[in-house]
Amino acid sequence: MKIACILAGVTAFAAPQILDCERGEGPDYGLWTVDCGLPQEIHFVMWKPHQPEAWDRLFKEFHDAHPDIRVKTEIGPHSATEFHTILTTKLRAKDESIDVFLIDVIWPAEFAKAGYLEPLDDVIPEAERRDFFSAPIEANTVDGKLMAAPFNIDAGSLYYRKDLLDQYGYKPPQTWGELVAQAKKIVEGEKEPGLAGYTGQFDKYEGLVCNMLEFIRGNGGRMTADDGSLALDDPKSAEAIEFVREKLIGDVAPKSVLNQREPQSRGVFLQGESVFHRNWPETWKIVNDAGQSKVAGKVGLAPLPKFEGGRAVATLGGWQLAVAAHSTKKQAAKTFVKYLTSFDTQKKLTLWTSQTHSRKTVMEDSEVLAAFPHFKDLTQVLEAATPRPRLANYHEVSDRLQRELYERISRAPEERGGSGLGWIPPILGIGVLAALVFLVARRR
Repeated sequence: MKIACILAGVTAFAAPQILDCERGEGPDYGLWTVDCGLPQEIHFVMWKPHQPEAWDRLFKEFHDAHPDIRVKTEIGPHSATEFHTILTTKLRAKDESIDVFLIDVIWPAEFAKAGYLEPLDDVIPEAERRDFFSAPIEANTVDGKLMAAPFNIDAGSLYYRKDLLDQYGYKPPQTWGELVAQAKKIVEGEKEPGLAGYTGQFDKYEGLVCNMLEFIRGNGGRMTADDGSLALDDPKSAEAIEFVREKLIGDVAPKSVLNQREPQSRGVFLQGESVFHRNWPETWKIVNDAGQSKVAGKVGLAPLPKFEGGRAVATLGGWQLAVAAHSTKKQAAKTFVKYLTSFDTQKKLTLWTSQTHSRKTVMEDSEVLAAFPHFKDLTQVLEAATPRPRLANYHEVSDRLQRELYERISRAPEERGGSGLGWIPPILGIGVLAALVFLVARRR
């Protein structure tokens, strides 16, 4: 039933106002605040959680603490591309069915430029940001404003067969050169058909950009210039790409990694068919589940290696919380975001789900470390997290990166030329071939 309430004018000249309290809304008149007795309903668009019971507990606790606000959820598709489409469609139309929503860590610049995001500097003040890992704060800051709030965090991690490294007297490799040498020695020593030295994600999709950023940035290179153009021909960038093509793929890593994403490459490691494996933090729980992993209890976790003279780099992943700029319930929405990003809430979610969240102080908490001892090693990984290029047209740039990177790691330069004449650039090669055909024709 729709309810109306009447507020008498605060001066003799103010006419009575009829207020729509269907959703508990009412303006603020200084000392006079309308309270119609109904909770505000905010709409939260999220992905399907892996552990919905944890979110059920969370919503109940929030509602108990904030009886004046009710959260209505809409579950989006698992595909990030489809989720992106749903969000942009709603936001472009200023749809009332979206107030708070999750966004991928690569979307803040795009959404901010489009005018979709409400700044959240008042939700996480400057002084409080030191409690978070620095990379997601950096990724969510656009033109000096915090446009989204860090929620959970991912970063590329190195998983390794601890039993095999111990057997051969190795410690986790510090450099990529050490990883290649260790992998070759172990594979040769084990003499197991099908045992690979390394697996990662090198199929033509966003995961390829994540994997290659770790090599390129770790070697001191860059993927894009400031204007968004590709910078893969920069010497340091080209050197890293050559390493992946010549030293990993087809050598210590099987050619099949060119067709593998997270589940496929992880599956190889689960079967005990890889010495080293790159993946995200949630992999730890999976590889140590004896019900689905042949290497449970035999796995170690470490930061990804670096190149000589370089630094260890892990691509930043994770989801952020945002408030729609067009929302008519911004204050309630911000209250919900502040609750989800608070220390107490993130600690509870971490203990309930074993997932990594963006507050560094939660990862360092004694109770959390007692429950998940591997978080001590994981914190080192997350501290090395590096955002992908922060570009408003990132999706377009990423598409170009995927195509170009895949071409460069799957085929040598002479194979990519297309002319069959080795060093000759493609366009010149076509001209040379055309000239040869013309000369042959004239001799006839």
